[in-house]
Amino acid sequence: MPPTNRISARVAAISGSATLAVDAKAKALREAGEPVIGFGAGEPDFPTPDHIVEAAAAACRDPRMHKYTPAAGLPELREAIAAKTARDSGYEVEAAQVLVTNGGKHAVFNAFLTLLDPGDEVLLPAPYWTTYPEPIRLAGAVPVVLRTDESTGFRVTVDQLDAAVTDRTKALLFVSPSNPTGAVYPREEVEAIGRWAAERGLWVVTDEIYEHLVYGDHEFHSLPALVPEVADRCIVLNGVAKTYAMTGWRVGWMIGPPDVVRAATNLQSHATSNVSNVAQAAALAAVTGDLSAVAEMRAAFERRGRTMHQMLSAIPDVAILEPQGAFYGFPNLSAYLGRDIRGTTPTTTVELCEVLLEQAKVAIVPGEAFDAPGYARMSFALADDDLAEGCRRIADLLAEAA
Repeated sequence: MPPTNRISARVAAISGSATLAVDAKAKALREAGEPVIGFGAGEPDFPTPDHIVEAAAAACRDPRMHKYTPAAGLPELREAIAAKTARDSGYEVEAAQVLVTNGGKHAVFNAFLTLLDPGDEVLLPAPYWTTYPEPIRLAGAVPVVLRTDESTGFRVTVDQLDAAVTDRTKALLFVSPSNPTGAVYPREEVEAIGRWAAERGLWVVTDEIYEHLVYGDHEFHSLPALVPEVADRCIVLNGVAKTYAMTGWRVGWMIGPPDVVRAATNLQSHATSNVSNVAQAAALAAVTGDLSAVAEMRAAFERRGRTMHQMLSAIPDVAILEPQGAFYGFPNLSAYLGRDIRGTTPTTTVELCEVLLEQAKVAIVPGEAFDAPGYARMSFALADDDLAEGCRRIADLLAEAA
């Protein structure tokens, strides 16, 4: 008898993106005439800078861009990414260590599918971005979740790492600034975690895509720049999406040791071949230009993050870390579970978010999507007036909870 399962077990086990699902539902309701305010999307609400768009338009007219190009990326873009990495984080790499990918998610998949074998374990601090565990599991490996909360600033400790490591541990995923929590690790903690991984011969996969979005006195620190001894076992993930408001252009990259990048390039050569040449030309203009566009966005995000923190902190029994980086608030709403809200008693944050959408016309992402029940992620990459109105609606609805 042939197998009866129509979908492979590995793919059937993959969950859809909760953040994209919430954003899509909010957009659909708005198109249907509902006054929905969406806090779900993880993307800047600014347009891509003009000089980047113009570079893409010029590339459309260049016959060279109408053909296949190297699977690892345009040579000039790989060179520029290496130079940008040294400029922005102090991490010196060669162009041969860069693989240009179809967005940041593709870089995540390439990294884990290249590194992992069945049975390997990956230390995964939670809350985590929804995509991270999926390629780990797809490779047959096991995500080992290390929980954090607002009492620790949503930062994992070396003691936690020590308690979780086994002889099957191959890698640690390290993210700062963090999606979804907005946490930023201070320099001494980045150094301590990097040295810990180096001493144990573990791989570190570090996602630096929010490197330029840090606020107040907080600073971004690149782990392999601070701890050079980990560089031979480190993969850096990044892309143009957040820094240059280019989420739809789908250009990311991974940086790693040459043998790993060669292997990941072989994988990509069969999966997608080269990234769209027009998008690569746009990315080249982005990474070789100045950072004036991100400075403008950062100022707006910092202002909005403070507003969100102030408004949500004023709601009784809601705890929220003041955003330190990225563009997300991550309030603890667990005190409202089990309370009656307009005749409905939500027992999970999934249910609570459904009530907020139905009753207050506000879309936020439940913490279950990030392995953090009781919390919710709220992007502040939206207009100031919408942000304030959305927070008011949440406060007004929760005020009715008995």
